[in-house]
Amino acid sequence: MRLKDKVALVVGAGSSRPGMGNGKATAMLFAREGARVVASDKNLAAAEETVRLIRGEGGEAIAVQANVTIEADAKRMVETAVAKYGRLDVVFNNVGIGEGHPGLNVTEAEWDAVMGTNLKSILFTCKYAVPELIKAGGGTIVNNASMAAYYSYPIYAYAVSKAGVIALTRCLAAGFARNNIRVNCVSPGLMDTSMAAGIQTDSRRRTVEERVPLKRQGTAEETAQTVLFLASAESSYITGQTIIVDGGQIIR
Repeated sequence: MRLKDKVALVVGAGSSRPGMGNGKATAMLFAREGARVVASDKNLAAAEETVRLIRGEGGEAIAVQANVTIEADAKRMVETAVAKYGRLDVVFNNVGIGEGHPGLNVTEAEWDAVMGTNLKSILFTCKYAVPELIKAGGGTIVNNASMAAYYSYPIYAYAVSKAGVIALTRCLAAGFARNNIRVNCVSPGLMDTSMAAGIQTDSRRRTVEERVPLKRQGTAEETAQTVLFLASAESSYITGQTIIVDGGQIIR
């Protein structure tokens, strides 16, 4: 088991819609690999559903309600994890939204909401998680970005926020390497997840056919496998990096 006896915090561990999202799939995989999982989500019922699935497979997990765009909630979430399990070893920052008008039609409220959810949430989670990782002798952080950071994506707020996630990942990696903390990023492409359920259009399917060499969308489980690699000792000499999970789209 690659995470045996580790305590793993998954932020955004519930699915926003029915089905499997990256956070839920990762929380479940972490548990299968021996971690005690703290499943956090703004929607407590969604986090509890993930915990129910983990416990149904014989794993150990607790659910925590937290809106990590609020600093006090991020602090309480980390404190709850440590109070329950005594330490923290792994953090997966998975919270994200892709809402807003395209291009310069974005509103101030939309821009602020996307930046707060996709970027500020990681900053505040790490602000309180990193000291606990240091106490544990080191650990790993994995942040969820997006291939939108690499393209001329029409939803400016989403693309810019995800580029910011990659930049923040590098800053954290350089800043805390001396504390034996590795920080990396996963960047999914066109994924068939619960979050994407509402945009499974003919246009999206044509994009997959034309631009993805593997000729299909990825799954939440495939994202989770990459996150597990980055969270485990198998990637012990990797930090400050972004692994692209896009079926080869970036090479087209």
